[in-house]
Amino acid sequence: MADMEHPDRIHLRDYIVSTEIGAFQSERGTQQRLRFNLSVDLSQPVSGVGDQVDAILSYDVLTRAVETALADQRYNLVETLAEKIAAEVLAHPNAARIQVTVEKLDRGPFALGVTITRSTGRVEATASGASAVVLLHKTAIPAPAGPVVIVPPAPGLPLPPGGDQRRIALLALDQAAWALAGDLGLRVAESRTELEHAILAGHPVVWAPARLAADDSGAGVDPFGLALWLARRLDAREVLLALPADEAMPDLPADQPVPVRRTLG
Repeated sequence: MADMEHPDRIHLRDYIVSTEIGAFQSERGTQQRLRFNLSVDLSQPVSGVGDQVDAILSYDVLTRAVETALADQRYNLVETLAEKIAAEVLAHPNAARIQVTVEKLDRGPFALGVTITRSTGRVEATASGASAVVLLHKTAIPAPAGPVVIVPPAPGLPLPPGGDQRRIALLALDQAAWALAGDLGLRVAESRTELEHAILAGHPVVWAPARLAADDSGAGVDPFGLALWLARRLDAREVLLALPADEAMPDLPADQPVPVRRTLG
């Protein structure tokens, strides 16, 4: 961290969730309220991030860590649950240290709980999270359901000459994304944070690629190449190609790690 004694922090306070937890027989089969308070020391200061959402640790990481830990198992001890939450947050490179407080609110007219402090390297995160499907949308299909990231087709319009032709082409795809999202009744996602939020919530979105892909020449500018690039970045389950009947499957790179298949409209 730039300042080990006075790091920048983000926090989640008074997040209350009802769940089944506890080692006593009287606590089995019964929901009780837990209150979560998380404070995270950041590995880098927030100054200089340029107001870019992908440059900071998203607050969604904190609420998602609680949800992921609770979904992992039924806990006897709030101490074990706190460890799991710490592990999930510290799996992110922007998190350097975390304080987690978990309290039971229904065991009496008071709060019973634990506070732990963990630093990077102390715990390991469990494998969790939804897996996305990247869909290249080039033919008329209904709006998909679930964690699907839709890549728009090229608009097929002449681009203005001069300037940064790659960036101009990506901005044209952004326009196509907004038009497609309007047709399908979906939202547009531009940043990785927005994409991950939609995936974990199980919502389909249309991807506007310029923001993420502009500074990586390896992403290309054609929608198929961008779909493969994004699938690798998101560790997607597969890439689906919604192609017209008369369009052949494109050639795949030899080292393509994500499965690719055609889907019928």
